Amino acid sequence: MAARDRLKSRMLRLLKEDEEFRYAVAGLIGLEEILKRLDRNEQELVRLREDMAKMFEKHEERFARIEEEIGRIWQEIERLREDMVKGFERHDREIQRLIEEMNKLREDMIMGFERHDSEIAKLREDMVKGFERHDREIERLTEELTKLREDMMRGFERHDAEFARLREDMVKGFERHDREIQRLTEEMNKLREDMTKGFERHDRELERLREDMIKGFERHDMEIARLREDMMKGFDAMNRRISALGARWGLESEEAFREGLRGILEKELGLKVERWTAFDETGSVFGHPSQVEVDVAVSNGKVMLIEVSSHVKQADVAALVKKAELYERITGRRPDRLIVVTPFVEERAMEAALKLGVEIYTRV
Repeated sequence: MAARDRLKSRMLRLLKEDEEFRYAVAGLIGLEEILKRLDRNEQELVRLREDMAKMFEKHEERFARIEEEIGRIWQEIERLREDMVKGFERHDREIQRLIEEMNKLREDMIMGFERHDSEIAKLREDMVKGFERHDREIERLTEELTKLREDMMRGFERHDAEFARLREDMVKGFERHDREIQRLTEEMNKLREDMTKGFERHDRELERLREDMIKGFERHDMEIARLREDMMKGFDAMNRRISALGARWGLESEEAFREGLRGILEKELGLKVERWTAFDETGSVFGHPSQVEVDVAVSNGKVMLIEVSSHVKQADVAALVKKAELYERITGRRPDRLIVVTPFVEERAMEAALKLGVEIYTRV
C-alpha cells in the first residue's frame, strides 16, 4: 500500500509539472469515448489493459519486496537496540551487586576494626586486592564496551552503504519506469492514430455498404413488382381456366373444384402444392377433435398455406388461421403467408381476412 501511495504521489507530481505527460494522460482519458465506437476492437484493448495491469502488479510486488527488506533491516536494528539495552541492564545489576558487596565489606571492616588492629591490616590488604580485581574487571568491561561500540559503528556503516545502494537501485527503477511510461505513451499515441485511420476506413466502407444496400433494395423492389405482376397474370390465367373448368365440368362437386384449381396453381404459377393432414386432438380448429387438412406450397424457402374453395365464408377464414397455428405447433415452422383462392367470397369473410392478414384471390 505504501508503494502504491508513493506511485500515486509521483503520478500527481508528474501531472502538475510535466506538460507532455499531462497531455498524454488526458489523451488516455479521452480514449474511453473512442473505444465505445468500435466494438470489434474492444477485446484487443482489454488485452492491452490487462497487460498494463500485470506490469503494474509486478512493479507493486517489487516495491512490496523492497519494503519488506527495509522492514527486516529495521527489525535487525531494533533487536540490536534491545540487546544493547539488555547489556546495559546487566551492567547496572552487576554494579549494584558490587555496591552491595562493598557495603557488606564496609560493615565487616568496621567489625574488624573493633575486633583487632591486625585484622584491619589484613583486611586492608584484602581490600586492596579486591579493588585491584575490580579495577581489572571494570577495565575489561570497558574494553568490551569499546569493542561493542566499534562493532556497532561498523554495522551502521554497512547499513548506510546498503541504504545508499538501495537508494541507487530505487532511482534506477524509477528511471526505468519513467522510460517505460514514455514508451507506453508513444504506443498509445500510435494506437490512437491507427484507430482514427481505422474509423475513417470503416466510415468509407459503411458509406459504400449503404450505397450497395440501397441499390439492392431498389433491385428487390423491382423484382417484387415484377413478381406481383407475374402473379396477377397467373391468377388471370387461372381465372380463365376456372371459368373453362366451370363450363366444362359444371362444378359438379367441391372436391372436383379444389383438385382442378390446385392443378392450375401448379401449372400456371409453378407452385408445388401438397396436401398436409394432421389430427387435432385438442379441437382447436373446429371445436372438437378432428382430422384437419390444408394445402401447403413452398416457394423460395417461404411456406404458404393455401385454402381452395368455391365459396368462402367468415368461418372459413378463421379456420385457416387456426390451421396455421396447428401447423406451427406440430411442425415448428410458422407459415409465411396464408392464401385463399376462391371464385366467390362473402363480404364479412373479406373483412375478417383483412384483419387477420389472410390474402384472398377471387374475381373468377
